[in-house]
Amino acid sequence: MPYLSIGQLERLLSVPASTLRFWEKSVPFLAPMRTKSGRRTYSISEAGLIARLKHMALDRRFGLQRSRRLLEFELLYEDQDYRAEVRALRDRIFFLMLESEQWQEAYRNFTKELCDGTGDTTLDGLH
Repeated sequence: MPYLSIGQLERLLSVPASTLRFWEKSVPFLAPMRTKSGRRTYSISEAGLIARLKHMALDRRFGLQRSRRLLEFELLYEDQDYRAEVRALRDRIFFLMLESEQWQEAYRNFTKELCDGTGDTTLDGLH
């Protein structure tokens, strides 16, 4: 299962890293893993939780504390079979978004090489 860095999560969700770190302190069930060097890594499931928190806190303007309580209620008391299905779909969407970001980066690098001429060695000396 792939893990996201805080920078990748920041780009995917359009939420500043400082906000993600603040949410981590304010919401007890958000606890990303850390690498040996101390960098945060987020699983796809954690990214889904943070996306849901963002939707409630920022998009719907519920505020962080109310959104945290609503999300806790959803996690603990709603239909768990339904939650599992939603979680699986959300995880798949995030995985596809991550793949898309990687393909876009590869495409940008490829087109940059084409424009710069750095990737074309077959015409050396023939310009």
